Amino acid sequence: MQINTFRFFLLGLLFSISLNGFASGEEKTGDEKFDPKEMIMHHVKDAHSFHLWDWDGHPVSISLPVILWTDNGLTTFMSSEFHHDNSGTHIVEKNGGKFVNLHEKVYQLNDGETSVTFDAEHHPTNAVKPYDFSITRNVFMMWVSVLVLLLIFIGAARRYKKSENFVPKGIASFVEPLIVFVRDEIAVPMIGEKTYKRYMPYLLTIFFFVWINNIFGLIPIVNGANVSGNIAFTFTLALFTFIITTLVGNKNYWKHIFWMPGVPVPMKIFLMPIELIGMMVKPISLMIRLFANITAGHIIILALMSLIFVFKSVAVAPVSVAFALFITVIEIIVTAIQAYIFTVLSALYFGMATEEAEH
Repeated sequence: MQINTFRFFLLGLLFSISLNGFASGEEKTGDEKFDPKEMIMHHVKDAHSFHLWDWDGHPVSISLPVILWTDNGLTTFMSSEFHHDNSGTHIVEKNGGKFVNLHEKVYQLNDGETSVTFDAEHHPTNAVKPYDFSITRNVFMMWVSVLVLLLIFIGAARRYKKSENFVPKGIASFVEPLIVFVRDEIAVPMIGEKTYKRYMPYLLTIFFFVWINNIFGLIPIVNGANVSGNIAFTFTLALFTFIITTLVGNKNYWKHIFWMPGVPVPMKIFLMPIELIGMMVKPISLMIRLFANITAGHIIILALMSLIFVFKSVAVAPVSVAFALFITVIEIIVTAIQAYIFTVLSALYFGMATEEAEH
């Protein structure tokens, strides 16, 4: 009973840290109305720094490098030079250019301009976006996840090397069941025993990589490093699956796309564009499924916590926190489920591309 109470207290503490983080980050002055949409989108989107909390009215954050390629060449500086401003009012002068941070997108002012001007839709009219290679918090957390995976698997490999009869110990005892699960429950049934080994490195990589990044997205101290909720991240993973599927597709696979066997010629002509569209839709569904599920979970949690500030009542807090904790527990499960689904569908596409014709 004491352990369960401690766990509940720990979850509540984590939520209070999260709540303090986004509340302080969106602190309003005067009678300005709290905008939950602005707050939620601010925390779901990528950013150039990690905002941790406010101390004595000043934000405490971890700055990240801003790396730009402009007409004057390579320009680099730390995001702290924007002074935590993302409204485009603070100008940073570097390498002969003037730069502003507008909703976490860096713009360069045109020559002779001293401030940003906007059109009716609040788009800058006197600034352009340079080539941005900055280390944002999503990029940083991807590097962290790669480092964590390397430490886990290198440590597991060393455990196997030191153990007798390859008996798993330590971290290896945690990793081995997961690897066996991916092999026996995903790769072999979806691809087949003859060819599944070729695809195991990729399947294991995306399973653990997606899972680790999903877990990092739930940690309050990371403060919104929503890697799997970034469409560019899911697009890249889906693109890799599409490229592999296209390259390994055998004669039988392409025949079923371009000239369906066993059906009349008019029907073959009718089915060919449908099959081509289906071939393109598969990676798109992979991309959107992972992106939408992870992003939706974050938005729901932030929306529930926003109710406290919308109603401006402490009485709403227990209900909001309780429901947010419930959604967080579901999110913990979803982190593994989405990694599993992405891996299963990738393996299914590989199996369909390499399946031999039945005689």
